[in-house]
Amino acid sequence: MQVTRTPLGNFQTQTMCPNCRGSGQSVDAYCSLCGGQGVQRKSKQVSVNIPCGVDTGNKLRVAGEGDAGSKGGPVGDLYIFLNVKHDCNFKRDGVNIYSEIDVSIIDAILGGRKRTMTLDEDALEVIIPAGTQPGTQLRLKGKGVPALSKPTQRGTLYVTVNVKIPTELSDEETRLFKKLKILCDM
Repeated sequence: MQVTRTPLGNFQTQTMCPNCRGSGQSVDAYCSLCGGQGVQRKSKQVSVNIPCGVDTGNKLRVAGEGDAGSKGGPVGDLYIFLNVKHDCNFKRDGVNIYSEIDVSIIDAILGGRKRTMTLDEDALEVIIPAGTQPGTQLRLKGKGVPALSKPTQRGTLYVTVNVKIPTELSDEETRLFKKLKILCDM
């Protein structure tokens, strides 16, 4: 309680004690480890389970692993902000992923089978339909990224077909392509 005398009279104000900050206790000498705060800063490793389907920008809350509460209050929570690394084989868009596959001009014309990478399997055989054009996207439903915390719901893998046209042909190959051209022009 503070009393201030003025020409208009006495004013009384109540404020928090600047020494004890309202705790009712004052400290003569502060602890050298905590500086009188009652807590110490320490590093701690925390093991966290990352759920399937997380993406960059998602955050995880780990209850009870944050800073200590002030004046003996409860411990706070730890928040982890996630950043998913980019992959050179896949491009991600939500739960869908995109990749590319190279096929020969013969496989593009006649059709065939080609192995491609997926997230779960080293290689999956995909069917290249006859007459496939460069830039065609093959759709593999259920081979994308799992939905967040729903491992049974998965996105789609889109595989873009790159048709590799040879730059150098042998005499026999040139003769066969010329023969094919004549047949196509008829």
